[in-house]
Amino acid sequence: MKLIEIAKHLNGILKGPQDVDILRPAKIEEAAPGEITFISNPRYKHFLETTKASAVIVDQSAGDVRIPHILVENAYMGFLLLLRLFEPKRGFDFSGISKNAEIHKTAKIAENSNIGPFVYIGSNSTIGRNCIIYPGVVILNDVSVGENCIIYPNVSIREQCIIGNNVILQNNVVIGGDGFGFAPHAGKYEKIPQIGNVVIEDDVEIGANTTVDRATVGSTVIKKGAKLDNLVQVAHNCVVGEHTVIAAQAGISGSTTIGNSVTIGGQAGLVGHIKIGDGSAIAAQSGITKDVKPKEILFGTPAYPISERKKIEVSIKHLPNAIKRIKQLEGEVVELKNLLNIDQKGNDQ
Repeated sequence: MKLIEIAKHLNGILKGPQDVDILRPAKIEEAAPGEITFISNPRYKHFLETTKASAVIVDQSAGDVRIPHILVENAYMGFLLLLRLFEPKRGFDFSGISKNAEIHKTAKIAENSNIGPFVYIGSNSTIGRNCIIYPGVVILNDVSVGENCIIYPNVSIREQCIIGNNVILQNNVVIGGDGFGFAPHAGKYEKIPQIGNVVIEDDVEIGANTTVDRATVGSTVIKKGAKLDNLVQVAHNCVVGEHTVIAAQAGISGSTTIGNSVTIGGQAGLVGHIKIGDGSAIAAQSGITKDVKPKEILFGTPAYPISERKKIEVSIKHLPNAIKRIKQLEGEVVELKNLLNIDQKGNDQ
């Protein structure tokens, strides 16, 4: 595409020649002539002096830029729109319902849905219009899948689960596996039946190898627009709020309720039966053991409000010198007592 065409698509202001040919997007540190990149993180700003890209997408925070550039309101969102322009169409090598798929006679498949080879769909399950279900997917009995869903290879959706519209399930996602419920009795553990389900609302995307457990009773719910990364564990009876994002390897224990627009960093761990307020943020590797207030930002294990936690981290760096100083003062106190001829009980001799 010509640079001027890209600028129009991004609704940006072009600074530089209009007829520059752009072949593809690229990372700023690796870009070559014919490629376009972007800068939004100040940590990468120094690459503006060395990049070989033919053009760059910037916003007001970039300052002076020596190479042709497109000025937009938000450089990160501008690059997102650019990627959509260049995104290749993802095809699939099957259409209609594969003869190698195993579909129960009571299951219902709506028009324009494509079911790949070696898919299993159980009794009384329904698949909405315009879905793509890749090979190796297993959908058990009484499952409902909405419209325009993409279910990638080897996903498993267990009995009675409900999937909304425009949902994307990446490879090896497990929806509706049994929750971790066991009761100690007579020296052993008795399995608690997990008779609830999972409800995935519209516009949710769930990353590869993530698991969402079915409820003991009722539903585990992932609400509209939530995004879960790879290798996330959501336990039974949890609720994940609308437009919440959870990064890889985070673990959410049972019956925890997460509010709307919450951000949870990678490897964070949340105990069960707590509430995470709307708009809050939990930093990576934090351990959350109690309720979190709306818009609160927590960090550390155990987690503290981030401003307090930063003070703790700074204090820890001074501990070795502080301990050394305390021992020195203790020695001086002993010397002073001996000098004043005072015994350890503080009595004059």
